[in-house]
Amino acid sequence: MKKETKEVSVIVPDTSVIIDGRITEMLKSKELVNTKEHGRVKVIIHKATVGELEHQANQGKETGFSGLAEVNILRQMSEAGEIELEFAGERSSELMIKGAKLGEIDAVIRELAKKHHAVFLTADRVQGEVAKVEGIDVIFLESKRTTSELSFKKYLTPETVSLHFKDNTRPLAKLGKPGQIRLVAVSEQKSTRDELEAMIKEIVETARRDDRSYFETDMRGASVIQLREFRIAIAKPPFSDGVEVTIVRPIMKGTFESYHLSPKLRERLKAGAEGVIICGSPGSGKSTFAAALAEEYMNQGKIVKTLESPRDLQVPDEITQYAPLDGSFEKTADILLLVRPDYSFYDEMRKTSDFRVFADLRLSGIGMIGVVHSTRPIEAIQRFIGRVDLGMIPQVVDTVIFIKEGRIQKVLELKLTVKIPHGMRDRDLARPVVQVRDFETGKIEFELYKFGDDTVSVPVTAEEQAHAPFKKFQFRKRR
Repeated sequence: MKKETKEVSVIVPDTSVIIDGRITEMLKSKELVNTKEHGRVKVIIHKATVGELEHQANQGKETGFSGLAEVNILRQMSEAGEIELEFAGERSSELMIKGAKLGEIDAVIRELAKKHHAVFLTADRVQGEVAKVEGIDVIFLESKRTTSELSFKKYLTPETVSLHFKDNTRPLAKLGKPGQIRLVAVSEQKSTRDELEAMIKEIVETARRDDRSYFETDMRGASVIQLREFRIAIAKPPFSDGVEVTIVRPIMKGTFESYHLSPKLRERLKAGAEGVIICGSPGSGKSTFAAALAEEYMNQGKIVKTLESPRDLQVPDEITQYAPLDGSFEKTADILLLVRPDYSFYDEMRKTSDFRVFADLRLSGIGMIGVVHSTRPIEAIQRFIGRVDLGMIPQVVDTVIFIKEGRIQKVLELKLTVKIPHGMRDRDLARPVVQVRDFETGKIEFELYKFGDDTVSVPVTAEEQAHAPFKKFQFRKRR
């Protein structure tokens, strides 16, 4: 398909389109041309744009490095006589000293385009609309899906779970499925820093263009990008001792039926469980089961939302995936209460604030399903101790599903009662006790209760006691 050509003499790009990376592509492909005799397109970059890119790069943000690389390509095109390049105006730091705000800096870039009767090039919709209001000729670059092949895709196979690149080391891949993962080298050639920097630039530019990709985190030395189904973590010095790129993708999309749940558990998830924790070790298949359960609830006519950072649960488009609002899941929870979902899935719960938000939403009447890392099912419950009052835990969590090697290995249920704790005899020692039972057999496996100022979880069955042969009590102090 032939690309449309636009006649231009002078263009002024803003920061968004420099970071986007398409300006050099459009110039090289002759989408932007000057048809006058011996004519070359003149590109005028405001110094405030360069200052902003420098600021982002100094913070270690990949967008800053990508933008500066784009400016460098423009410089090389200018030296080769393909375009004219000029820098004009004052740097953003000088403007800030004079009291200019962010919107005013955007305004001075538009003023530069107006002054030179230039075409204003932007990938920011607001900038484009304001420029039109001011009578400036605008080319707005719509976000579009990319069809270009990313370089890391050559290492992918149908069973690739993740790719691992680091400078001066061989690229590695994890292959297989939960419980059967193996690590292999995908090339005998060691990755160079230049190769990884080129890969990172390619990923950043693609994520900026694609309307289904986004930056989850972009900090000094560390970035997390959700590029369609790929979760990409980038680490650089000083955060890491070298340049590292980790690319993770889901290779399994389980269905609810494929887990062969017992009729008892199926009925509980359908009608009785509204505070569910899905737990297991990393790579065990927790998120795969969570996605299958979310889709099952959706198929039952329930309104389902997710809270994720990064947003990598593979769920249908009908399920909205929420990220932290202004960096806070507490603010996301405020919005969620207004949306009134039937069920919300809270992925990757780790911080104290995650458990408190989960508890608050559950006690507000929303069905909650949380995903927690743990090597044993009881450990997922213990992570609530000190973060939620002991007597409230069974109201927040009523069911724990432990996943191992992609299968449901154990299901626990929690109930609160008043009794003499296991191992004690004096009736005066009766107190509120949280009983943790095996859901299928009904046998009590643990008891949780207050002992002085501490909260203890005591194994009741011989099988559980075997996990802690040297101490009967496992103390969890309030944090």
